[in-house]
Amino acid sequence: MLGLKNPQNPEAEMGFFDHVEVLRWHLIRSALAILVCSCVVGYYYQFIFDNIILGVQSRNFPTYRFLCWMAAKFPYLTGLCMDHDLNIHLQNTAMFGQINLLFQYAFVLGVVIAFPYIIWELWRFIAPALQESEAKKTSKVILACSGFFFAGIIFCYFIVIPFSLNFAVSFTVSPTIKNDFTIDNYIDFFTIMLVAIGGVFELPMIVYFLARLGILGPAIMRKYRSYAIVVIVIVAAMLDPSPDVFSQCLIGLPIYILYELSILIAARVENNRNKKIQQAPK
Repeated sequence: MLGLKNPQNPEAEMGFFDHVEVLRWHLIRSALAILVCSCVVGYYYQFIFDNIILGVQSRNFPTYRFLCWMAAKFPYLTGLCMDHDLNIHLQNTAMFGQINLLFQYAFVLGVVIAFPYIIWELWRFIAPALQESEAKKTSKVILACSGFFFAGIIFCYFIVIPFSLNFAVSFTVSPTIKNDFTIDNYIDFFTIMLVAIGGVFELPMIVYFLARLGILGPAIMRKYRSYAIVVIVIVAAMLDPSPDVFSQCLIGLPIYILYELSILIAARVENNRNKKIQQAPK
């Protein structure tokens, strides 16, 4: 097991059921944090849905205003400017569907908002099994995990979702087919995108932990960099299926930067490990 210490007897290691009991309370506190955050989201649901979730449809959305400003500065980018509302017609086709929708998204946003606390509780469970020097890095690990996750959420909301949504609304295989979406489909699209991109932005932290375990190193990441670039291009094309190369580069470039940052993190972990080995008494 993790080798946690028994709080009533620090010299003794905890047994299996002691681990389960400790983990149970960490999970309970995490669930309570999610519940509180979900209740706050539920209380302000009108503002959240009108201005955040559905706000991407408005021509006044910050991304669209920035692209129109870019188009005014650089005429060859005129096609990027969107000076009209998307006017997506969303339908609810289920009895009590909107109530279920409220509870569903209150929970999703509750998890997103409570993410730093959830990471903190997880780290508190693992920390007793770590060395004292490693346990002191708690705040840095929580800050880094939360920072990368929320950076992914922000990037997804302001870059990925607007481009993907515009393409989904405008593309038709025939002018006789009208694009009318259900609210469930719209919310599922939002949720999958936010969670997926938030997870992708955790790449540096995933590499950090794998490097600490000796599973992944900078050499292998440099060796397969060309393959990684191909994968990043494919991912960017999947997230933004429009034929516009500019928007795909806008999505792919940050992911590539994260990959290069992950290489630097793995290299630093490896250098620190080598220094400890050299300084260790023989």
